[in-house]
Amino acid sequence: MRMLGVSIYPDLSDFKQDQAYLDLASQYGYQRVFTSLLQLVGENGEDILGKFRRTVDYANSLGLKVIVDINPSLFESLGISYDDLSFFHELKVWGLRLDEGFSGLEEAQMTRNPYGLKIELNMSRGTHYLDQIMDYGPNPDNLLGCHNFYPQSYTGLGEQIFLDYSKSYRKHQIHSAAFVSSQVAKIGPWPVSEGLPTIETDRKRLVASQVQHLLLTGMVDDVIIGNAYASEAELKAIAAAFQNPYPFLQVDLQKNISALEEKITLEETHLYRGDASDYLLRDTNPRVKYSQEIIPAHDNTVDFQRGDVVIVNEGYKRYKGELQIVLQPFPNDGRRNLVGRLTASDLPLLQYIKPWSSFQLRAAD
Repeated sequence: MRMLGVSIYPDLSDFKQDQAYLDLASQYGYQRVFTSLLQLVGENGEDILGKFRRTVDYANSLGLKVIVDINPSLFESLGISYDDLSFFHELKVWGLRLDEGFSGLEEAQMTRNPYGLKIELNMSRGTHYLDQIMDYGPNPDNLLGCHNFYPQSYTGLGEQIFLDYSKSYRKHQIHSAAFVSSQVAKIGPWPVSEGLPTIETDRKRLVASQVQHLLLTGMVDDVIIGNAYASEAELKAIAAAFQNPYPFLQVDLQKNISALEEKITLEETHLYRGDASDYLLRDTNPRVKYSQEIIPAHDNTVDFQRGDVVIVNEGYKRYKGELQIVLQPFPNDGRRNLVGRLTASDLPLLQYIKPWSSFQLRAAD
């Protein structure tokens, strides 16, 4: 089951604010919570742990699943052994995310803990790390994966690295997660507030586009907001994008778009025709549905650019009504009407819409 998540940092926040945030997230269908125990390594560990227990108890009362970020130094600081996870069971967390790893043997053995605690691997460590663990036969029911987030601008994962590191988790059918970043939240585990995405190109994207990006890669099951506190508008937009039955791209509509053209663009679920062209993504269904409608040509004959959304007009009688998205530039001979353009935030996501896949278009906010 796919899940949406939020992050909280009890050592840096107020309990009442955490309560209100978790209440709101729960109302919008969020199911999991990320938090970090790495701050326990230090003089004030006991004080932080008390705050942490209180917040986890409240999250549990809402039915939320809490996963805590840990590393070997924390085990050493608290005197915990990897083969005795009773400390975390008593904390009533759902699972442990291993920010740093062991040798592979320890991770595999931790998945066989008697409490059913989930062991979440750091997917951003690369592919060989997972291979080491799989060699020791972990319990797959308790094994998860989650990428890192990156507080510092320009340090997030590159697109290809994200895909390469995620593929082995898909190969082993391991439930996986990654982070998106609120544009208004300021709280994270460290004193840097430049966003907390997994992929660097998501750092400045609108939150709905970040969600679409992760889901369109096909490499992620769960999406977690890395920083706190996201606004209610963002929580709502993220949930709507995550729960939508089809991926969608946002489009800036032309001012002269007709009512019929707007209906074709925004109200239809589009199917990318399988015999694909290098120049156009084609949805041929509207030309059948609206074959009896009149679609006059527009005056605009500026040449088309990648990301332009066009509808064939009366100049191409047989193809009239067909919706197309431009994949590479070509001249406008007047037989296609420019009705909109993919937003700058969503244009890079066009590469993930594949032949025979279905998708929707949404008017940009």
